[in-house]
Amino acid sequence: MAEPNPGIGTYGFTIYKNGRRLTDGHGFAGEPVTNNFAEYEGLVKALQKVREYPDEEIVVYSDSKLVVNQMEGVWKFKKGAYVDKFLKARELAKTFPHIRFKWIRREENSEADELSRVAYAHALRRKKGGL
Repeated sequence: MAEPNPGIGTYGFTIYKNGRRLTDGHGFAGEPVTNNFAEYEGLVKALQKVREYPDEEIVVYSDSKLVVNQMEGVWKFKKGAYVDKFLKARELAKTFPHIRFKWIRREENSEADELSRVAYAHALRRKKGGL
């Protein structure tokens, strides 16, 4: 059963350089938040992590067509509960001289998807009074 939207928002990301996995991250984006809010929270966290590589060409692969198309300027941002996260992601992206966004199918994003599920499981445990 899928989480209602809005609901518990989580994210996951991996960072590679020259085919080698450097680091990854996952976390809780909030509740209740929309999927788009969680997607942008993950992008913000990933861009913050790669700031130590300011002169590198950054390619962000995402299974969110909304994120990719808005960040590439193909789709306009109109409104949404994720406005602050979108603006923060756009501000961070502007600090990289070489950054591109590419859409990938969800099946190609399994590492980040798995990290998001780990974060979701942690969020559920916290919600139920666990860890």
